[in-house]
Amino acid sequence: MTEKEYLLQARYLDERINSKIQQIASLNELATRCTSTISDMPRNPNHGGSRMADAVIKIVSLQEEINGDIDALVDLKHEIMGVIKAVPNVEYQTLLEKRYLCFITWEQIAVDMNYSMQHIHRMHSAALKEITVPPKHES
Repeated sequence: MTEKEYLLQARYLDERINSKIQQIASLNELATRCTSTISDMPRNPNHGGSRMADAVIKIVSLQEEINGDIDALVDLKHEIMGVIKAVPNVEYQTLLEKRYLCFITWEQIAVDMNYSMQHIHRMHSAALKEITVPPKHES
């Protein structure tokens, strides 16, 4: 795993969490749209549960997955923070934290740090060379 791939893990995990949160919102909407049909006709006992019950089960399952993913993200960010803190140059640390832990765009980082985009990209290349990927993540 390259240095950049290692650092990008947190962003990808964060995106998966956000995707699952969107799925929960969609399932919540579906569950609230479910309506009961009142009929004097007998119900088929072999017919599965209600749409609302199915949606609630899926929501609970996704929430459990999200909780696990959030725990993993917190642990991963803590590990990445340790790797970034090992970089001797404080400006490199700031750039790496902004990009890989706060997920800030290059443009905003350039504005925040008061550098040109070109200089930010040069700093990023140099900062990546200072990163040491932990042994369990090496390829």
